[in-house]
Amino acid sequence: MNQSRTVGEIMTPNPISIAETASLAEAAGILDSRKITGLPVVDADGLLVGVLSQTDLVRVRANQNMATNWPGLAVGQVMTKPALTISATARLEEAARVMEERRVHRLVVTDDAATPIGIISTSDLVRLWLR
Repeated sequence: MNQSRTVGEIMTPNPISIAETASLAEAAGILDSRKITGLPVVDADGLLVGVLSQTDLVRVRANQNMATNWPGLAVGQVMTKPALTISATARLEEAARVMEERRVHRLVVTDDAATPIGIISTSDLVRLWLR
């Protein structure tokens, strides 16, 4: 991997995010229609408060107490928080190390105000390495 590459160079910019008050049914619809596996979750001010992934949805469906009314649950009730973040100026090696250590498939790239500006995923790294 080129040592000088940064997260900002290969991240997916302008990520689709979802409000913490949105329903899981809405979130599942976005994940499916956009063919993505996770969404940054934002509060009313657009600041990052968590991440909702397919894994979170599976966990809810597997939980007997939550499974019956899962479509109506709010994203904020089941999201992973806090979201793991990284700066656009961070080196790709750092992103890879954080993903490996924390066992996650994506990091939310944020600006100084904690607003999501991108996503970097394990898929992005693998695609880069294959070039």
